[in-house]
Amino acid sequence: MRFKDVFSIIGPAMVGPSSSHTAGAARIGRAARQVLGEVPRVAEVTFFGSFAATYQGHGTDRAIVGGLLDFTTDDHRLPDSLELAVEAGMEVSFKQGTGLFPHPNTVKLHLIGQETGSELTLTGTSIGGGNIEIVDIDGFGVKLTGIYPTVLINHMDYLGVLASVTDVMRNGQFNIGHMSLDRKNRSGAALTVLELDEAATPELIRALKVLTAVKSVKLVNLNEGKQDEKGKESLT
Repeated sequence: MRFKDVFSIIGPAMVGPSSSHTAGAARIGRAARQVLGEVPRVAEVTFFGSFAATYQGHGTDRAIVGGLLDFTTDDHRLPDSLELAVEAGMEVSFKQGTGLFPHPNTVKLHLIGQETGSELTLTGTSIGGGNIEIVDIDGFGVKLTGIYPTVLINHMDYLGVLASVTDVMRNGQFNIGHMSLDRKNRSGAALTVLELDEAATPELIRALKVLTAVKSVKLVNLNEGKQDEKGKESLT
């Protein structure tokens, strides 16, 4: 692993006990919440590997649910997330998964939104120091680290779609740090994930949404949100 900054070594500011099992788990949960776009009504959490063996002792269950409530890794409400989830109308269940999994610290989430009833299945891994990789979203193989502001574009796999997307990025002067794409089949549904050097603007999102074959555009930005002294989130 090539470290890009000092935070890759010392890890994030966090409520412990573990950067991998707690901070990383919270970031996976928060990424899933942002992809879903709303508070989950149902959250089915399946742990694999080391997560499955130690999730209660390390607080991984509370970290995942805290992330689903959109808490950052240093939010003092994390230890109380299971109780707060009940207050928020979230029905949470946990189980231990078996079979093949991409990393010893792996979790699979199946979410159903409270407002729209939309569903999301997401698999993430906690790779150390609070760093994560989202490796699957609704059956699409992806690579989403959460280090950079990220745009997820659901579209049809038609000729010229990616060229149109990169044209929008160039015209808006947004630099793509990393791109991953997967498709269900030729000319079928596809998902493109773009990690950007800076956060997407509303103008950029509107320009992407009007492109032919684009079905939806979603954002993940785990760098948004700082905690004040009372542990409440303020977007500054």
